[in-house]
Amino acid sequence: MSADASSRAVGSALAQRVAVPLTRRSAAVLGVASLGGLMMLCWPLLTRVEAGTRIDPPFLFLALIPIVIAVVLAEISQGGIDSRVLALLGVLAAVNALLRVLSAGSGGVELVFFLLILAGRVFGAGFGFVLGVLSLFASALLTAGVGPWLPFQMLCAAWVGMGAGLLPRRPTGRAELAMLAVYGVLASYAYGLLMNLSGWPFLLGIAVPGVEGNVAYLPGAPMTENLLAFARYTLVTSTSSFDTGRAITTALAIAIIGPAVLATLRRASRRALIVGESR
Repeated sequence: MSADASSRAVGSALAQRVAVPLTRRSAAVLGVASLGGLMMLCWPLLTRVEAGTRIDPPFLFLALIPIVIAVVLAEISQGGIDSRVLALLGVLAAVNALLRVLSAGSGGVELVFFLLILAGRVFGAGFGFVLGVLSLFASALLTAGVGPWLPFQMLCAAWVGMGAGLLPRRPTGRAELAMLAVYGVLASYAYGLLMNLSGWPFLLGIAVPGVEGNVAYLPGAPMTENLLAFARYTLVTSTSSFDTGRAITTALAIAIIGPAVLATLRRASRRALIVGESR
């Protein structure tokens, strides 16, 4: 193994161990919160609503999601976050917020995913989760994008960063970049799908030109029928346009400038992190 490859491996190992430490309890809280958040997104498909019933936005869920996120962040912080790691979190969140302002805006969060995935890869799942939350919150403040959709955006972006930190650690070099690019494509489509699901039940009576069949949520209809309607809706309004643009941009950014950014983040990790055994 070359000296450079060995240095990258050591930096990656240190970052995975101590960036934002996850105890068993905090990992369990994170898992339960993620399951709860997913149920909040998928509630129209999990509950039986009588036909003719008015569907209102789940204001209770909108209030619960920030609470869930706050509990998770508090639990993660119990593991101990060094001041240098906090500073690094702030810098990366600010950069991500700026990237979102400079990218497609309402078309997606293309450039935000690129840095979020690489940071989650280097610093681990806990760091990726926190960075996803902070990045979307900060960018919403800069772009006046605060609204009922923001808690869902924060949670979904947190999952993207967390997932990057949970990817296999063994791949390196080109194999690592290929893995991250593929993950970026999948995460881009998954993010768009979940965000569409968060608002789709309330778009009653919509009609999409050129699309046969219903695309709106039908209270009282079987789950399979609503799933087909949602598939038509998301394919035409998001998957084939905004989500594809997000996926392509993320994959290209990882492939082209990913190596330089990964090297920079890993150098920063060796300076910012405290080795767990020294605590």
